[in-house]
Amino acid sequence: MRLHRLTLTAFGPFGTAQHVDFDRLSAAGLFLFHGATGAGKSSILDAVCFALYGSVPGARQQATLALRSDHAAPGTATEVVLDLTVGGRRLEITRAPEQDRPKRRGTGTTRERARALLREHDPATGAWRALSRSHQEIGEELAGLLGGMSREQFCQVVLLPQGEFARFLRAGAEERAKLLGRLFGTHRFAAAEAHLAEQRTAAAQRVRAADERLLALTNRVLQAAGPDAAELGPAPDPQDAPVGTDPAQPLLGWAAQARCTARERHTIAVLALEHAEAAHVAAERRHTETAERARLQREHARARERAAALAAGEPAHAADVARLDRAQAAESVAPALGLRAAADAEHRAATLAEREARAALPPDLADSPAAVLADRERAAREALGALAGARAAEARAGAIDAELAALAEEAAADEVSLADAERRLAPWPAEAERLRHDLERVLGAAATADAVAQRLTLARDRLAAAHRRDRLSAELTAAGEALLAAREAAADAYAHWLDLKERRLGDIAAELAAALHPGRPCPVCGAEEHPGPARPTSDHVDRAAEEAARTAHQAAERHRARAEQQLAALRADHAAATAEAGDESAEALAGTVRALEAELAAARAEASGEAAARQALAAAEAAHARLLDQRGAAERRGAARASRQAALTAELTTLRAEVDRARADAPTVADRAAALTRRAEALAAAAAAARAAQETADRRKQADGRLADAAYRAGFDSPRAAAEAALPEGERAGLRRRVDAWRAERAAVAAALADPAATAAAAEPPADPEATRAALTAAAGRLRAAATAESVARARRAELDALSATAAADATELAPLRLASRRITRLAGLAAGTSPENEYRMRLETYVLAARLEQVAAVASTRLHRMSAGRYTLVHTDARAAHRARSGLGLLVMDAWTGRTRDTATLSGGESFFVSLALALGLADVVAEEAGGPRLDTLFVDEGFGSLDEQSLDEVLDVLDGLREHDRSVAIVSHVPDLRARIPAQLEVVKTRHGSTVRHHTG
Repeated sequence: MRLHRLTLTAFGPFGTAQHVDFDRLSAAGLFLFHGATGAGKSSILDAVCFALYGSVPGARQQATLALRSDHAAPGTATEVVLDLTVGGRRLEITRAPEQDRPKRRGTGTTRERARALLREHDPATGAWRALSRSHQEIGEELAGLLGGMSREQFCQVVLLPQGEFARFLRAGAEERAKLLGRLFGTHRFAAAEAHLAEQRTAAAQRVRAADERLLALTNRVLQAAGPDAAELGPAPDPQDAPVGTDPAQPLLGWAAQARCTARERHTIAVLALEHAEAAHVAAERRHTETAERARLQREHARARERAAALAAGEPAHAADVARLDRAQAAESVAPALGLRAAADAEHRAATLAEREARAALPPDLADSPAAVLADRERAAREALGALAGARAAEARAGAIDAELAALAEEAAADEVSLADAERRLAPWPAEAERLRHDLERVLGAAATADAVAQRLTLARDRLAAAHRRDRLSAELTAAGEALLAAREAAADAYAHWLDLKERRLGDIAAELAAALHPGRPCPVCGAEEHPGPARPTSDHVDRAAEEAARTAHQAAERHRARAEQQLAALRADHAAATAEAGDESAEALAGTVRALEAELAAARAEASGEAAARQALAAAEAAHARLLDQRGAAERRGAARASRQAALTAELTTLRAEVDRARADAPTVADRAAALTRRAEALAAAAAAARAAQETADRRKQADGRLADAAYRAGFDSPRAAAEAALPEGERAGLRRRVDAWRAERAAVAAALADPAATAAAAEPPADPEATRAALTAAAGRLRAAATAESVARARRAELDALSATAAADATELAPLRLASRRITRLAGLAAGTSPENEYRMRLETYVLAARLEQVAAVASTRLHRMSAGRYTLVHTDARAAHRARSGLGLLVMDAWTGRTRDTATLSGGESFFVSLALALGLADVVAEEAGGPRLDTLFVDEGFGSLDEQSLDEVLDVLDGLREHDRSVAIVSHVPDLRARIPAQLEVVKTRHGSTVRHHTG
């Protein structure tokens, strides 16, 4: 993977679009990132990570809105564009985070969603072709090209943070395991450890559950054995079984004894039950025979009593039979009797109706025949038909009178409405003018409030600037004094360092002489004899004192530079505040602000009535429109009403002439029609009643003849005799039931007296069923007791059989469970490093990481050997750690000068830097190879070079420069001034008040 170009817009500290040309910088192989603290060097690396993964390394990945620059203009969108080659393909990635932007219409901002674009360069045409705008598709495409390298792995193998690897050198095994686990993705081995631990817990729970079931079985067997348990002795407890033995065997033996005892008890109970059942059968048979004999004796006695009662009621029975026979003979005459009674009743009703109908007729028609009455009815109805048209005309005349009255009332109401509308319309012009004037006044106040608000905003900004100007004036004085003191301190420290350095150079011979020994050659002249070595003076200065003075001088210089930067920043802020505030004092500007605030409050108070003024004007206009509509509607109704009244008056005159002709001497046509109707109905009713009376008289005469014939045929002397012999159906049915019941009772008594069994039983002594019932009850009690005892014995036997079978099954299942539990416990202990068999107490994940760390140490030692001029080599150790700590992730440094290994915690600052750098480079190579990702052609090394001396710095740069042999480029991110002279290709990040910018230096 090689980076070509990077464009950042409104990202981090960069307020405008900035372009980083990696091709130009990488041409030298080794280039430098430098700039002031906080300028944005790390933000460039964040932008690379954001383009590839959509998030930045570190804590800022939780707040994507923080990626937007505070220096950017509101209309400038935050965006990152990265041009790179990966997997043999030239791609361009564009990403923009979720951010706020100004609304296209109106004021305020709106939230814009994150967006992304992936394009590919076509070498044949030289054009860019869009591939996708989907975040998910772009992520999947890049993940495939990067070989599945995660964001954490990328940040570790491409962006090499030296501080983390220095901590890694001094960290314990657990901390190293966390970092290596993230890089090499060994979580699956940790998951295997956790899975084995879960399996161990589950197996232990299964064994514990099985033991608890055995204990529960022991209690249940003891309960099931009942009173026999005392004879068998105490039940064995499975938990008391010796280790290595089957705890179920003692329980199985004790349960077998209980089962045998229960079977014997059950056999005895079965025999007792059989004896009780036989005794109960015999008692039941004796009681049945005695009860049957007593029943037969009672029935024979009751039969003799019933026979005596029948003999006493024989005369009454004969009378009932004779009466029933005459009633049955009269039953054949009953239809004729019914017809005669019905015909007589009908004739009486018809005669009464005729008298009532004729009473309603005039005296001259009271005795007229039915035919005359019918003729008079037809004449009345013909006259009634001739009045139909006159009746309609009379009804229409009444409706016209009512409509004319309603129209008169409507006309009066319209006159009142018109008068009211005219009265309310008169003041409208003056009222409309007043309301419009009020609205214009309120609108003017609103415009005034807007203008005053703008002036107030400017006045407040000037007041805030005046406060900043006054505050910065005091800070400028203090900063000037601090700069003067810092310059003096820096000059004093520089002079002190030069003095110590000069004194040391003057006494350097004594320092060299201190290292001379007899017989060893002098490093200056080579002589082995040293007759007069120089002696140090009383004020001798050694190398440590000179280095301390040099360090103090550098610290004072940095303090002076910071004081100068602070003073320059304060001066720029003060100038900007003065330009914005002007020459007026803060008190005067505050008075202006208060006056404008009061003016704004008054204008807004007056402008607040705009809605009420508009509403009042709209309501008045709507009311005026309604009055106009009301007046027009009343005028239109008046015209239509006058036309309708004229037409109705003409029609009414014609109808009244027709009605006067038709009503004759009656008050109205309706009255005359009603009189004719009543006359016709009375004539019709009288004619019909006369005809009905004649018809019913004829039917009664016919019924008398048929009744006489029926009575004679039935054997009666006259119809009256037949009528007297007839009985109602209910009485005849009751009489028949008495006769039939007497005859049935006689037959039943004869049968009972003829029963041989009852006769034989009556000849025997009286039976005593109560005595046999008492004997049967006692036998049943003994049978129930025996059955209960047998049931209890059978249930105890069945329960012991079932519990024994369950115990045997549980014992069969428990053995493999215990074996499996011991096996999984041993495996889990080995994987977790807690088993005594795991000599190094090394977890499974740690074992895998130890192999990776050994590989990393081997790769890192190659570069460390060159950086340290052949002195140091990084060695992995799996020696057992002290204090029962985890083993397997130890690191030691082999010192070729002493031939011994050193703990990484004993390294000095400079030694820690190039050891951690070698470790970082080695880890980057191993992680990239492990992830199976693309070749990494661009690396970034972040800080740490300030701890190296000149020689070590040369050796480290030589190693980094050697990476160009594999066509790789290395970017160093550092503040060290010496690197600017050693590395010509540079990217400088310049920090200003308006945002940072980048500058390329490749000369």
